[in-house]
Amino acid sequence: MIGSGHIKRSPSHPTSTTPADKLTLTDSFDYLTRPGRLPSRNISQPSDQPSHLVDTTMLSQQTPSQPAQAYLPHSKGLTESTEFDRWKKQFEQFAIHDNLSSTKFLDEEGFVNAVAPSNETFHKIHKSQYSILFKIADLEKSGKVTWDDFVVFQTLLKKPDAEFEVAFKYFDQDRNGEVTFEEFKRVFSEALRPDSLPFTFESPWVKLFLGKRSGQHVLGYNEFTQLMKGLQGERLRQAFSYFDKEETGYITAEQFKRIILELARHKLSDSILESLPTLCNISTGGKITYSEVNAFHNVIREMDTVERILREAIANSPDGKVNRQDFLNTASRQTRYVALTPMEVDIVFHFAGMGELNARLGLADFGMLLDPMWERRTALENQLTDDLNDGNFWHGLGKSIYNFGLGGIAGALGATAVYPIDLVKTRMQNQRSKVVGELLYKNSMDCVQKVFKNEGFTGFYRGLPPQLIGVAPEKAIKLTINDLIRANAKDPVTGEIGIGWEMFAGGTAGGCQVAVTNPLEIVKIRLQMQGEMARVAGSAPIGAMHIIRQLGLVGLYKGAAACLCRDIPFSAIYFTVYAHLKKDTFGEGVNGKKLSFVETLSAAAIAGMPAAYLTTPADVVKTRLQSEARKGETHYKGLMHCFKTILKEEGPAALFKGGPARILRSSPQFGVTLVSYEFLQKLVPFPFGHHPQHVESAVVSDVELPRIRARNAMKILLDVHEDFGMVKRPAK
Repeated sequence: MIGSGHIKRSPSHPTSTTPADKLTLTDSFDYLTRPGRLPSRNISQPSDQPSHLVDTTMLSQQTPSQPAQAYLPHSKGLTESTEFDRWKKQFEQFAIHDNLSSTKFLDEEGFVNAVAPSNETFHKIHKSQYSILFKIADLEKSGKVTWDDFVVFQTLLKKPDAEFEVAFKYFDQDRNGEVTFEEFKRVFSEALRPDSLPFTFESPWVKLFLGKRSGQHVLGYNEFTQLMKGLQGERLRQAFSYFDKEETGYITAEQFKRIILELARHKLSDSILESLPTLCNISTGGKITYSEVNAFHNVIREMDTVERILREAIANSPDGKVNRQDFLNTASRQTRYVALTPMEVDIVFHFAGMGELNARLGLADFGMLLDPMWERRTALENQLTDDLNDGNFWHGLGKSIYNFGLGGIAGALGATAVYPIDLVKTRMQNQRSKVVGELLYKNSMDCVQKVFKNEGFTGFYRGLPPQLIGVAPEKAIKLTINDLIRANAKDPVTGEIGIGWEMFAGGTAGGCQVAVTNPLEIVKIRLQMQGEMARVAGSAPIGAMHIIRQLGLVGLYKGAAACLCRDIPFSAIYFTVYAHLKKDTFGEGVNGKKLSFVETLSAAAIAGMPAAYLTTPADVVKTRLQSEARKGETHYKGLMHCFKTILKEEGPAALFKGGPARILRSSPQFGVTLVSYEFLQKLVPFPFGHHPQHVESAVVSDVELPRIRARNAMKILLDVHEDFGMVKRPAK
């Protein structure tokens, strides 16, 4: 235990006490919140009064039943009611009622539950090892931690260096503010099992820290913290020498594994621990050198730096993967000095790549190295992953249905948003300049006014239902084909794709959609023109099914050539410009940047402007071919006849009729469609897809800071030996 229930004074301390002087709450607070020796004066005494002149009877007059808040420093954060409310809630949750004293207290298990992190699984740090903290808080050795004791210990955990202070107080058994050589040796030795790797306390390294003072080897608090930081390295050196008695410079793989299991098991995942013997494969000979052992230890010690460099390198990688060279390049940019040697980087990629040093790896591949709690997928999960790979028929079918569904919803949203503009565009493009009678519409605004006046608000949505029915497969085909070709055309190393392949992917996607687009367009156009024809020719409106029966299967593909001339270049331009706007203009992926909703919408809308206007001539020809000619109008015989006739009768400007309206329609439509599509993919991910294991940073947590410090204190003590706190001390 860390001491008796009485105040034990060191010989150098001038004040003495009698055995009846029990520890008061003030004493407990001063002891637990100061790394120095236990003060002997009431904290309410003036600070300029020498401590050895204070009457110690004042201390014995205080009782633990007094409110804990009365003895805490009145500094910011310590007297806030919310702080005590949270502590009280934690205490009450695990407290046991003492019928004899009518008070509540925490036993060992309850105390551990109250201070250990809420996400602690006790897999790497066993629950019994957390009892070390209970022994520090239980100064009276009563086996109970009262509410006042709990407040004092929580106050200790609020200190920024609480992790080291907890370790210091465990070694400082006589509570005099110093750790003597004998104390250090005794506590250290009691933590080892009989078969543990030995530790030589007379080594030059230990003597460098435990200097002479007052005829006794002692360590102050600051010296102790530095010793604990370097202790594992010294243990590693001594363990290597223990196995390498002949001083060959080598140990076996199994000996290396035993060293790491005793010294750093709590810092590594089970998968890495199982793979430790494979370190001998990095170099020839089948054995492990001290350089490799030291390099492995440095990787563990610098794991935060390794993770930071990896995340930065992967965020800047086009394909989300990195190799050894990418890692070293990022390390050179991100660190002031050389943080990791080539051997240490080899070790990182050896364990992450399962022995393949030159492999390109994603963040999930490094999960077993970065996260001590990382676990391999179960056999069932692996089987599901194998069954749901991209080559599986049912997986492919399900993914196609998924894309069709999302594409349909996104396309419907985009089409509905801009359909009134599309109607105006269609009527402007179908208007003949050289016809008998006056023009119906002078310009787009005049068209809007007359449609609203003659047909009402619903007139702007004539032909929308068949548009919505056809837009689902149309958008699904376009988006799926484009993504498929781009994915297969990327450079396997850099993840880049050439502009030629980008345009080919978009153009192919646009060509494939014509099978759905053309019948849809011809029905939509004839429905959109009904209001105008009813006004001019007095014909009665007809439904979509009547138009389909009237045209027949062949008639539904009238103007398909013009549709191809429009959709292929449109998609080739659109998808290419969209990708480069996101990457080159808005900086997607640079330093891990993710585009905001406004940036994505802007990129999608801007990309639609040149694509829409440059393909307007093909759209005009398509519209003329697919619309029903009225009496007195020219009947076009085909694509080229229509094109030449428009040039001859109306001039080149007629080929760009409705161009502004087409920009106003296509630009926001594709903006809304693509943004909706990408948003829906994130909102509703494919349920049967293979999602790599998410790698949480080991240093990021929403757990309360005092609980994290409690766990970190345990990690410092476990650097002595993995079984620290589990070996029962002999009774004294």
